[in-house]
Amino acid sequence: MNKCIFLFFVLLLTSAGSIQAQEVDTLKPPVVLTLEDVIDLAKRQSPSYYQASNNKELSYWQWRTYKSDYMPQLFLFGTLPNYEKAYNPILQPDGSYDARLQHYANSDVGLSLQQNVGATGGRFFATSRLNRIDNFNDGRTINYNSRPFLVGYQQPLFQFNALQWNRRIEPLKFEESKRLYLEDLEEIAVIATDRFFSLLLEQINLEIALKNQANNDTIYKIAQGRYNLGKIAEDELLQLELTAMNSDQAVSQAKLNLETSTLRLKIFIGVTDNQPIQLVRPDSIPTFEVDESEAIEEANKNRQAVIGFKRRLLEAERDVAKAKGDNGLNADIVATYGTTGASLTQVGDSYANTVPQQTLQVGFNIPIMDWGRSRSRRKVAMANLDVTKNIVGQDVLNFEQEIYTQVRNYRMLKDQLKITRKSDEVAQKRYDISKNRYLIGKIDITNLNIALQEKDKAKRDYVASLRSFWMAHYNLRQLTLYDFETNQAISSPDK
Repeated sequence: MNKCIFLFFVLLLTSAGSIQAQEVDTLKPPVVLTLEDVIDLAKRQSPSYYQASNNKELSYWQWRTYKSDYMPQLFLFGTLPNYEKAYNPILQPDGSYDARLQHYANSDVGLSLQQNVGATGGRFFATSRLNRIDNFNDGRTINYNSRPFLVGYQQPLFQFNALQWNRRIEPLKFEESKRLYLEDLEEIAVIATDRFFSLLLEQINLEIALKNQANNDTIYKIAQGRYNLGKIAEDELLQLELTAMNSDQAVSQAKLNLETSTLRLKIFIGVTDNQPIQLVRPDSIPTFEVDESEAIEEANKNRQAVIGFKRRLLEAERDVAKAKGDNGLNADIVATYGTTGASLTQVGDSYANTVPQQTLQVGFNIPIMDWGRSRSRRKVAMANLDVTKNIVGQDVLNFEQEIYTQVRNYRMLKDQLKITRKSDEVAQKRYDISKNRYLIGKIDITNLNIALQEKDKAKRDYVASLRSFWMAHYNLRQLTLYDFETNQAISSPDK
């Protein structure tokens, strides 16, 4: 009879707790989010997403700046006007100078079209220019000087060709930026997963604390009845009372931890409302298998670092070429052909009466003594090239080793997850049996507490294993930029 009364009392208290919990949930229903929902929100509206997006846009405009170097450039130039009234020394026919008052205004305007040549580092140009001189010394006379068209080419000799090297390096930088953007998104997924499980663990801790609070309170009330009947000693009753008080404290601490983790998650995924969040535990895991060689192959095809290896070697080779080209020996060839005309009366006459104009200019600058500066620069650049080759070679090995280790870790965590899941089920079942046996007086409070602790530990261990597995899952995506579940490379969601 006493056993039936105790069991009825347990059911009554449990039902009352469930009704109260439902009323609280109804007052403020939480937003239910899965792991995929949290990651999707983080990839669309988190501060980290906007930072990655801004970096991507910055790289795009740097790419456009590079492309513009190989496009024609049109300039409008001029001086409107250059006015002067001053005494200036004027060369006389006998070779002497005489100070004369000069009073004039000089104005000119023109168009210039320029086109760089990447293969040679030279430059084609075409100009059209009109000049007007107003002389105020003797009344006012106007002189027009025109160059209707002038085309030319300027070619540096023995110099470093930056355009040629940029054509090889800048496309790699742009491709790096696009792949880095994908890696940044996958990094957001990794961090979102970590924040998700931080909150999930606190929700489970609160759930455990509330259940323990209800169970310990029920057991304590039952123990009071047993104590009044003289079936248990006072020390056991006091121990149960202390356990119930600790349960109340654990609930308060769990609620505080839950609020903190909720705020951290909301800040990261860019959510600003005050609505509570209820997370869905991601028990269903992918079933695909990953081979180390396949993962390394996909990473070599997709990762930004692989392009970065090539780019770093090219930049070191470019620095060597620059050191060799900047050796102090500079020479330029400039050749032009066009027409020119002049008139003392009308602008049109300066264009009507034109004559051919040709120029050819070769300039050079040869250092006689630089105290070994050029040679030292070449040696430094070549030494840096050797260092870069060694560093890149080591980075390639570390790159592949990291992926290999991650694949092995992924498989190990998947196996470990099966064990912790089974342990959670066994521990929960053992606790239920132990609680029922305690209620009918078959075991003491010590064994019940052991079962309770093992149950809680197994639940937390299972969630920790889930966390480690999903972190490894998204880390593997980030390291390879490949989705092994759909068997395709990860592409930009902006397309």
